[in-house]
Amino acid sequence: MRHYGVCRKCFRLADVSARGQGYRYVGPVELKAAVRPGSGGCPISSAADFDGWIAGRSTAELTEPFTFVVGTDGVLRLAPRRSEHVACAGGDMVLSAGEISFMREADRWTVGEVSNQSTGYCPDVTSWSAVAHALDDVELGRPSGFTHEVVFRRCPNCQEHNIVRENDFVCVFCGSDLPETWNVDPAV
Repeated sequence: MRHYGVCRKCFRLADVSARGQGYRYVGPVELKAAVRPGSGGCPISSAADFDGWIAGRSTAELTEPFTFVVGTDGVLRLAPRRSEHVACAGGDMVLSAGEISFMREADRWTVGEVSNQSTGYCPDVTSWSAVAHALDDVELGRPSGFTHEVVFRRCPNCQEHNIVRENDFVCVFCGSDLPETWNVDPAV
């Protein structure tokens, strides 16, 4: 299928770049292989979608964060906390991924905490803009950025994925210096 002389794949990539950087799954291959078609997280594209979804959560579920992804279509998808991000995304690329919790504030739901903590996608902290847009689309109150930022880097020497702590850009596996800019996906 072509759109204005552009192949479908190129059209999709252009759409992703217009919305923000897309992240491929970089985690264990067996987790992606276990993803079944149609098994993604619950798409939340409106306030009504969120109201229906949150009404179905138990009190126990609401005490811990949920797994989330923002698909390349800009739609927020939610799943129980112990769900794999790749399953929540249906195996697809994402604009962001992490964990999110909600709280009741006055007469509406708001985001209590939100992070980019996903070792399967390792999204950069700059993926916040995609999260902010998705939350604004469903009219959820939100913070001005991730409440917990996780800095991911791939070691250029040993190729292992690292979480940078306290601005110490040194590989925990081999001791090599890590780059200042996001580089987890070698194809990007």
